[in-house]
Amino acid sequence: MKNTSIFALAAGMGSMILASSASADVAASMVSMGDNAQGHTYRLYITGLADGDRIDAVYGNAGSVLDISGNFYENAFGGSTSMDINPALLAVFPSLANDSWVTIGLTDNVGNALNNIGMNFDAGSYNTDNGSWFVTPDDAQGEAVDGSVLIGQFTVVGGTGVVSDDFSSAVVNVQGTIGGAVVQHEGLNAIPAPGALALLGVAGLAARRRRK
Repeated sequence: MKNTSIFALAAGMGSMILASSASADVAASMVSMGDNAQGHTYRLYITGLADGDRIDAVYGNAGSVLDISGNFYENAFGGSTSMDINPALLAVFPSLANDSWVTIGLTDNVGNALNNIGMNFDAGSYNTDNGSWFVTPDDAQGEAVDGSVLIGQFTVVGGTGVVSDDFSSAVVNVQGTIGGAVVQHEGLNAIPAPGALALLGVAGLAARRRRK
């Protein structure tokens, strides 16, 4: 890794120490992208953001471990971050579009300034208790678009389309500028709680009844 990347992370870690916690409605949301030949693809977003907000780092520490785990599809021509996705290869290897990776904002390596340090990109588990993937506050890719920032794509082999079935863990921590202040949100869980799943089931049942 270049020295500039290490210096950028050092600056980011320093701001993590100084950052305040936040109470905005920021959440981690797993969005289904549908079935494909490799499995069921999801994209993970940080949501609840406003115009001018941004996410600069996704991290884990000893007090709040980052862990995204499942039976992930890994393409031989891709990699663990969006920096490994060469769009020129997609026409030749279309399955590359369903590779699993982490990011901030971008889906391939074009104009991408993403860095990472201390991450464990293990088979079936992206995790760390002392690491991060990040951009600097000057990188436009961290800016919210329509209230959200993309932070990963995961294709689950044999996935059902039900997040709680397809992921054994999906907990992240983020730092960014939200509401004009540098803040952190820790323990954001993209797997709906059992109570939320029950409410979704009730809502779905009610909707089906209304359509009859």
